[in-house]
Amino acid sequence: MPVYVLDSNFFIQAHRFHYPIDVAAGFWSKVRQLAEEGRIISIDKVKKELYDKNDALEEWCRNNLPEDFFKDSSVVMAAYGQVTAWAMSRSGHYLPNALNEFLNADEADAFLVAYCLADPVNKFVVTQEVSDPNRQNKVKIPDACIALNVLYMNTIEMFRQLGETF
Repeated sequence: MPVYVLDSNFFIQAHRFHYPIDVAAGFWSKVRQLAEEGRIISIDKVKKELYDKNDALEEWCRNNLPEDFFKDSSVVMAAYGQVTAWAMSRSGHYLPNALNEFLNADEADAFLVAYCLADPVNKFVVTQEVSDPNRQNKVKIPDACIALNVLYMNTIEMFRQLGETF
């Protein structure tokens, strides 16, 4: 069964722009259901990004996501090495700050790619980021996914693949 691994922007953009928690109850109910079924997960680094605002989104996550929703990313260090090697091989393209940000051990992006790279048949990245291969000041998750043959998609594509509506 495919498992969809969510980037922090899945939650943040949904809450702030498209599906506010106080308005789009159906969306958040569906997220809770899929999380309880284990069809969507995320990683500890995303949790850290979400649990630092002390806002309604953090409260919703604490109260509605299963205890084991955020997986330990330290188990994919071999795959993280592959992501790091790819990023460093692009040092002639990306600015040093872009690579430093992408490879920062506290940032989720490279670890999300690595988590799915470790099991590319069953795990897919879900992010709102869009590929921008010419950009030099930010390494985009989709560009790393494309280079490393990791499947990625946005929120709506995920719901379509799952056959879910809300």
